[in-house]
Amino acid sequence: MTTHFFTSESVTEGHPDKVCDQVSDAVLDAILAQDPYARVACETTATTGLVLVLGEITTTCYVDIQSIVRNTVRDIGYTRAKYGFDADTCAVITAINEQSPDIAQGVNKGLEMKEGDEDRYNQIGAGDQGIVFGYATNETDEYMPLPISLAHKLARRLTEVRKNGTLTYLRPDGKSQVTVEYDGETPVRVDTVLIAAQHAPGTAHETILADMVEHVVKPVIPAALLDENTKFYVNPTGKFEIGGPMGDAGLTGRKIIVDTYGGSGHHGGGAFSGKDPTKVDRSASYAARHAAKNLVAAGLCSKVEIGLSYAIGIAKPLSIFVDAFGTGTVSDAQLVKILSECFDFRPAAIIDRLDLRRPIYRQTAAYGHFGRSDLDLPWEKLDHVDKIKEYLQKNR
Repeated sequence: MTTHFFTSESVTEGHPDKVCDQVSDAVLDAILAQDPYARVACETTATTGLVLVLGEITTTCYVDIQSIVRNTVRDIGYTRAKYGFDADTCAVITAINEQSPDIAQGVNKGLEMKEGDEDRYNQIGAGDQGIVFGYATNETDEYMPLPISLAHKLARRLTEVRKNGTLTYLRPDGKSQVTVEYDGETPVRVDTVLIAAQHAPGTAHETILADMVEHVVKPVIPAALLDENTKFYVNPTGKFEIGGPMGDAGLTGRKIIVDTYGGSGHHGGGAFSGKDPTKVDRSASYAARHAAKNLVAAGLCSKVEIGLSYAIGIAKPLSIFVDAFGTGTVSDAQLVKILSECFDFRPAAIIDRLDLRRPIYRQTAAYGHFGRSDLDLPWEKLDHVDKIKEYLQKNR
């Protein structure tokens, strides 16, 4: 067996990029609550004293974007001007257009239906060309790689101790990073923990370091994974007083690796937040994760990556790729056949199967879209395990 190290990071909901993701998905949710068939591509950028919401939205309803922005920023915790960014005083500017008719004509009716195929799942063509990937591994209970799982839990804990008053000097911005040592494919210990915690001016570095270990790290990382050689770094520069959109401009979709698998496996490049489910960047990524997780749970492999490719206006994916990294009980080619028979990856079928025309997205816009045991997400359900096993029984 060979030893190697792998590192993943996460960020808190107060990170400037995550502020923007949450605003974009809050706008999406507000629209879907009234108009489930709306077309939404909502982008957000934020900097000191300013939030700009832009993009393409076609809908029959009205939503108060300014109020949505302010309520989202307030929920995150930017409620005082001295934080450098404040829900009540920041400027909110909108620049919204309708979806391009050139794009809409491909989404409104898939090429297959235009050519006479009346299958209802061909009624929606892919909203754009693109490639997406789904990944799952049995190294954690949530079928996620351990480094990103721990990084997300640390980031969530950092927010929890801020909001519940345990550590009153904390501010909304923050980051976590975890390096795990592997023996072959087995995680054996945590080698390094890095935490960046925004804090009130004048807070002693020694206090923050001790509190992070005691109140953040120890409640999250199992003691069996920590040893005398585990390294802890907290605010290595010495202080982190200026944060959020004041410290760094934020932008929707700039944390796509944080949103997915922490660098394990590939990434197609498309972001999730602010996009309605006709956009395969979002819906097909969820479908690929759903399929990957169910393959692993069915015992066909211990980890797997699924890749799907799409063309704008065409419902069926152009290709399906599977890599079980040599862990499969059947060949990768057989896994492709199983996926093709047990899952329908056309956008309309994905939307129907996962019930995606609902306001469920803002809750995913921080701490990852996958492996969320704290949320009831349809793409995390192990509801196709029996179907996969039944197919195998019939086709041995």
